[in-house]
Amino acid sequence: MRDEQATTELPSRLRRYFWEYDAERLTWERSKHTIVLRLLEVGGMDAVTWLRSHLSDAEIRDFLVRRRGRGIEPRRLRFWGLLLALPRAQVDQWIAAARTNPWNRRTH
Repeated sequence: MRDEQATTELPSRLRRYFWEYDAERLTWERSKHTIVLRLLEVGGMDAVTWLRSHLSDAEIRDFLVRRRGRGIEPRRLRFWGLLLALPRAQVDQWIAAARTNPWNRRTH
């Protein structure tokens, strides 16, 4: 794991993705899960580049697999599936599960 900057604050250019958090307090060490999930969900190329400098593709893939894609919209799951060479059938399964989730239907 590329965790050399474990106690580093979130770079100012990425704080816009964390509008409902006190971004000054988000650190890699304390808020890793929150940071990774949010950047996977809504991050632009700046976020993708930063995230991939802190986690290997295998670690990002493991994160997605452990969550079964939960919390990430289908288009983003497709993007990450292609970028990380996740099996298409697995991503299809996650997307199908999200579509049957009543909370997802209500908000998307």
